[in-house]
Amino acid sequence: MTKGVTRDRIVTAALELLDEQGMDAVTVRALAARLNVRAPALYWHVQNKQELLDEMSTAIQRRVNAALSEVALGTYWRDDLAAYAGVLRAEYLLHRDGARTFSGTRTTDPEVVRAKEPWLACLTAVGFELVDATSAIDLITAFVVGFVIEEQEQRQSAEADPARYSLAQRDAWLGDGVPLVKAAGRVRDNAEHRFERQLGVLLDGLAAQLKPSDP
Repeated sequence: MTKGVTRDRIVTAALELLDEQGMDAVTVRALAARLNVRAPALYWHVQNKQELLDEMSTAIQRRVNAALSEVALGTYWRDDLAAYAGVLRAEYLLHRDGARTFSGTRTTDPEVVRAKEPWLACLTAVGFELVDATSAIDLITAFVVGFVIEEQEQRQSAEADPARYSLAQRDAWLGDGVPLVKAAGRVRDNAEHRFERQLGVLLDGLAAQLKPSDP
């Protein structure tokens, strides 16, 4: 094992590379060059890019759990899930292509997974079946991942080509006869408001799974 190369150092360097060049540039070979070692030196810790992404995603999720440790769980399940969604989005937005690092990854730290226990306990305590409580967390996670991927891709595209999302050009391209389609393109508010509104729709749907007597 190459002296000084640790898993934590590898993950830190990988996240820096992600921020500078994007997810497609994050490879074991590029990371080895950044750390000034040969690629085989990294294989003691990560065998391929997928394992590297697993470690990067786990590192981000550790930060999510740390932030959520400050939240008082059990006050109201809806607020708990909304807080989780907000923290998760904030952490993904800290990194270029941050949400893409999560897709298809596997958590490598059992403590990260164990942290779901109090969430599941709170959700089942207010009336969710365990399968529905699990689905609630999974749905919130999937929503945030998808939202942030689209948010980051659009932002990067707009920075490269400011006219890419021109509403005037879109209206001309659509032509006549579709006033509602044109209007729909103009009612899209900023990402913050859209995130809160769409998250609210999702939470309303989860609330519908509770028994009438439940809060």
